[in-house]
Amino acid sequence: MRYLLLALPLLLGQVPAAQGQVSVGIQIPGVSIGINLPIYPELVRVPGYPVYYAPQAPANYFFFDGLYWVFQGDEWYSSGWYNGPWRRVAPDLVPVYVLRVPVQYYRRPPPYFRSWRPDAPPRWGDHWGKDWQQRRPDWDRWDRRSAPPPAPLPTYQLKYPQSRYPQDWERQQSIRSEHYRYQPREPVARQEYRMPEPSRRGEDRSADDRDRRGDNNKGGDSQGGGKKGSDKKGNDKKGQGGNKQGG
Repeated sequence: MRYLLLALPLLLGQVPAAQGQVSVGIQIPGVSIGINLPIYPELVRVPGYPVYYAPQAPANYFFFDGLYWVFQGDEWYSSGWYNGPWRRVAPDLVPVYVLRVPVQYYRRPPPYFRSWRPDAPPRWGDHWGKDWQQRRPDWDRWDRRSAPPPAPLPTYQLKYPQSRYPQDWERQQSIRSEHYRYQPREPVARQEYRMPEPSRRGEDRSADDRDRRGDNNKGGDSQGGGKKGSDKKGNDKKGQGGNKQGG
């Protein structure tokens, strides 16, 4: 699995433009494609969508359902903190409301976006092919009146500029649990919130889900078997071990 460290050069509106010239970099072992974000980014609501975007970002940077989302190098990445660490999210698992954001809100659209309507979402079905379109046939059909409200912005992260940014994933989780009570709706976001280790994050989430269900079933069998075993032992030792409990 590839591990990403991402930071975007976004600055709050009151920061002078000259200070906005920061390096760009997403780092994967052996690969660097830029960026280092000095402070928490400015996020603006996409009109009519439960999604925020970063208008000053030299990247396609969004916030939805408690996670930050970046479309970079023809890949989607997500993180619970504005500067990562990031994980790659397979196209089949990207939330539909993120996919529905119109082209005009992508600050660094790839070349193939240019021929598409700016007020419409990217043509993901054309880009990812018929197989993807068949797996997600209704991604671009929705009733705006039924859209969920946007998740609250995690503004507690304002206290953590680059100089104080928690790099450790467990530390990030601890801080978030103290200051951010939002419960995500999307499966991919819920998994991000409960995931015990960064190494569990990535494109193998579907396999992880299957393994988790299998482990749960095994756990139920093991618990049942353990109980029977305990009962059997208890019956065998009845009268012999009773004094131990009293002691």
